[in-house]
Amino acid sequence: MKALLLVLLAEVCLASLVPEKEKNPQYWRNQAQQTLKIALKLQQLNTNVAKNIILFLGDGMGVSTVTAARILKGQLQNMKGEDSLLEMDKFPYVALSKTYNTNAQVPDSAGTATAYLCGVKANEGTVGVSAAVTRAQCNTTAGNEVTSVLKWAKGAGKSVGIVTTTRVNHATPSAAYAHSANRDWYSDNEMPPEAIQQGCKDIAQQLFDNIPDIEVIMGGGRKYMFPKNTSDVEYRDDDKYRGTRLDGKNLIDVWRDKKPKDKNAQYVWNRSDLLSLNLMEVDFLLGLFEPMDMMYELDRNVQTDPSLTEMVQVAIKILQRNPRGFFLLVEGGRIDHGHHEGKAKHALYETVEMDRAIGQAGGMTSLEDTLTVVTADHSHVFTFGGYTPRGNPIFGLAPMHSDVDKMPFTSILYGNGPGYKIVAGERENVSTVDYAHANYQAQSAVPLRQETHGGEDVAIFAKGPMAHLLHGVHEQNYIPHVMAYAACIGQNTDHCRSGAHHSIVGPLPFLSTLASVILLKFLF
Repeated sequence: MKALLLVLLAEVCLASLVPEKEKNPQYWRNQAQQTLKIALKLQQLNTNVAKNIILFLGDGMGVSTVTAARILKGQLQNMKGEDSLLEMDKFPYVALSKTYNTNAQVPDSAGTATAYLCGVKANEGTVGVSAAVTRAQCNTTAGNEVTSVLKWAKGAGKSVGIVTTTRVNHATPSAAYAHSANRDWYSDNEMPPEAIQQGCKDIAQQLFDNIPDIEVIMGGGRKYMFPKNTSDVEYRDDDKYRGTRLDGKNLIDVWRDKKPKDKNAQYVWNRSDLLSLNLMEVDFLLGLFEPMDMMYELDRNVQTDPSLTEMVQVAIKILQRNPRGFFLLVEGGRIDHGHHEGKAKHALYETVEMDRAIGQAGGMTSLEDTLTVVTADHSHVFTFGGYTPRGNPIFGLAPMHSDVDKMPFTSILYGNGPGYKIVAGERENVSTVDYAHANYQAQSAVPLRQETHGGEDVAIFAKGPMAHLLHGVHEQNYIPHVMAYAACIGQNTDHCRSGAHHSIVGPLPFLSTLASVILLKFLF
């Protein structure tokens, strides 16, 4: 009898979670019909030339992360969350990306970055080189370098920028400009002597050598730019943040020296200096706001460190002054770090912040001339489940206890990672800890110091000119080929108007011709 009463009570509680309007079938029918009207409008394809390209890369942002971040965003706005919309959810075209590296079923961020930036799949741990390069073997690099969509855009006269919450010489951004057999060669301090002797350059050096006229560079990574043991400007007494360079170079000075004398090049290391710039007068901007990666959004010092959204706003204001347009790479790079540490709260807040930056970019650009792509390099073994009721706090408990060990569990769990804990011979009882804390490490099935990537496909969201070309299940290296095709840059420009200026916005010619033929047949 008692069990029956509990079941009835649970059913009453679940029923009360349903908004009144959702009980009416017409609500769902109207919603579907409205979505159908929007979908039918997509039959009118946007075949303009993309003057601008923005690529948002959520490092480690698998589909489960997107869904959980959507719920979090809604709950931060005092809603249930499930029916909320991320900015990326509003993009009309969605595809899937196959993320494997040439030598790895479950990939890393370096080989994947080479794919979605350079258009070529590569081995794990390598950036800006083909699969002919073996990780950490410098002498396999020469002749196997591959260039990125950022370089193609620069070659077409566009302005280019890189914005990241990681180090500017980390895996994702480095594939845009560097060619390295090892993603970990941040400075010459991290390189083996034989690699230096064989002529390989560290990634920080390549940032300023390979494409010296990148207009905007923002993120972390200060310590790799200064001679070894140089005190950091912000953390003067902290040894772990001291400069690392063995060659004695100050790469900030190198960066300045490479700029034309009639151009205004500004280096900043804190938020107040960044936001005080007159952006109409800045030609080149280098912002390095932390010695290593930038702080998690939840830990960010709002006085000294800009948010990702603020950096994106500054970047676009500088880049869009070029009448030929721009290419901007934006990485929400610490989504990945939060997951590796088993700290789902950090990972999801990083995702919500990147989504805010996507909204900021959308408000500053036009669908008519700007192709925006949002994707991830790989997933993580992150999940949430447990038959949670509607509106359940995303960081909360499942509604029942385990029927094996009789203890509660959180909805969010990891397949492996540092959250594996045995207390007195049993799984830790999560009701005894603060599982909503930012640094709480969600329980995992297998103990590892660092949680691992996941191998499933990731989403690609797209809007703007030629976004419909991202339409199905694609190899990850297909992405930059679409961006280049849409912008008439790189090698594949046969479809572009003869002698057309890259800033011209209008239908791509082969589709214009097709439309004309159809019209003539209709008229005659």
